[in-house]
Amino acid sequence: MELTLSAAIGIITASGIWLLLRPRTYQVIIGLSLLSYAVNLFIFGMGRLRTGAPPVLETGAAVDPAAYTDPVPQALVLTAIVISFATTALFLVVLLAARGLTGSDHVDGREPHG
Repeated sequence: MELTLSAAIGIITASGIWLLLRPRTYQVIIGLSLLSYAVNLFIFGMGRLRTGAPPVLETGAAVDPAAYTDPVPQALVLTAIVISFATTALFLVVLLAARGLTGSDHVDGREPHG
């Protein structure tokens, strides 16, 4: 399970970086989104990968931290998803405004001549 998650994070990160280096602004926005997904998966994985473990401590019982999942990374990822959604929406509005002003969706605002 850990190897699969590590490979998925690596592939998503590599794809996001590759898209960040593309000349079109839409590809850059998708690359940023992929990078945020990879970071979310990484943070989520840091909370231990356990299936069937209870998420909440029981009162009055002896506490064994290894038997429970950590809720803090889950809360951080949920917050990051909301923030990345708002950021992506803002980037798309800026993309549309820049395309309307320059007539191009190239990163530097003009098409390369050659």
